[in-house]
Amino acid sequence: MNHSDPFDLQSQDRAIADNSDKAKLAHQVEIDDLKWLMSNKRGRRFVCRLLERAGVWRISFNTNALTMAFNEGMRNDGLRLTSQMSIHCADRYTEMLKESKEP
Repeated sequence: MNHSDPFDLQSQDRAIADNSDKAKLAHQVEIDDLKWLMSNKRGRRFVCRLLERAGVWRISFNTNALTMAFNEGMRNDGLRLTSQMSIHCADRYTEMLKESKEP
């Protein structure tokens, strides 16, 4: 049970700052992990397969609405990853696409 004083604004501000710092650190760790993964050819192959399975490069349409919603959810997660790659390691993303065309 939380026994915080609702009138102690300084403690609330400190708690907000601590949470913000933790969120920033977690975000930076996620970016560093992605850069590490994309720095290796094996990692790029893995991400390419992940994006393929997510359906990033195909349409989500299906006559069954639930199937289409599922497909779009998978695709959305793949698009989020694609967005992160193009922001934080665009050169590696391009390299991955070139490598995926190789036999």
